[in-house]
Amino acid sequence: MTLSLTDIVSISDFSRKDIDFVLDEAARMEKLPDSKKNELLKDKVVASLFFEPSTRTRLSFETAIQSLGGSVVGFADAKVSSTKKGESLSDTIRVVGGYADIIVMRHWIEGAAKRAAEVSDKPIVNGGDGANQHPTQTLLDLYTIKKRFGKISGLNIGLLGDLKYGRTVHSLMYALAKFENVNVFLIAPESLKMPQNIINDVKDKIAIKETEKVEEFLPELDVLYATRIQKERFVDEFEYEQIKNVYILGKDLLKHAKKGFKIMHPLPRVNEIKQELDSTDAALYFEQSENGVPVRQALLNMLKDVKK
Repeated sequence: MTLSLTDIVSISDFSRKDIDFVLDEAARMEKLPDSKKNELLKDKVVASLFFEPSTRTRLSFETAIQSLGGSVVGFADAKVSSTKKGESLSDTIRVVGGYADIIVMRHWIEGAAKRAAEVSDKPIVNGGDGANQHPTQTLLDLYTIKKRFGKISGLNIGLLGDLKYGRTVHSLMYALAKFENVNVFLIAPESLKMPQNIINDVKDKIAIKETEKVEEFLPELDVLYATRIQKERFVDEFEYEQIKNVYILGKDLLKHAKKGFKIMHPLPRVNEIKQELDSTDAALYFEQSENGVPVRQALLNMLKDVKK
């Protein structure tokens, strides 16, 4: 089997078979000896274009590239690129496509990855575009859940925090809709609720309940996926200050949780998860971050010989 996609722009583009294939390949990457793994991207160049700040996504991609024997070119700050001189995204992508075999990019504008894919003759991998989508994060989230629970179908998953601007939870909603009997609990204040268009898109495929209170559905949850309140997405800083501490999770949460309950977070966290949770069996967020490497190794290996 091969991946049916030539670009990784949106999780909505993935079929269930595509997702299962990526997760299986990520598991294979974890078991593959380094001696075989480091030949997979030999003589391949991957461009890493991060127009917006990133730690985990950029570094895990670059770790994946180097561990597969590939080379990395690019930038981690748009200010050091010709964007500062006024160069358009389309021109940047066309130029970089002449140097690289795959382009990984993050951009602050929603739809930037789609535009890049339209003008590029090399595969584009979306590392996050504004408040829109973050498909590779979603794939590592699914991989983390499957590794821990042995399945994704049939689970009760809570999404907590900034559901309005959080691209990770937007992508995750669309992905969970491809599995059977998943129940999703949306936990957010009124001003940060999941966009209604996303709910409308998936409501016929997954059961959805909404609340502002963490404790309301906590005993039912297998996974609580927390997100930070994204200050950089707020137009009004006063509004952010009013709501930034709306959810702060601590050990007391676990008194009401079921056995095997796990907490996930795409990171970085600010203060929504207390450090006292880090040493508990519920904490899954650091393992989740580590899972970004095998998932991104799998994707890069699938895309290395794509011809558009």
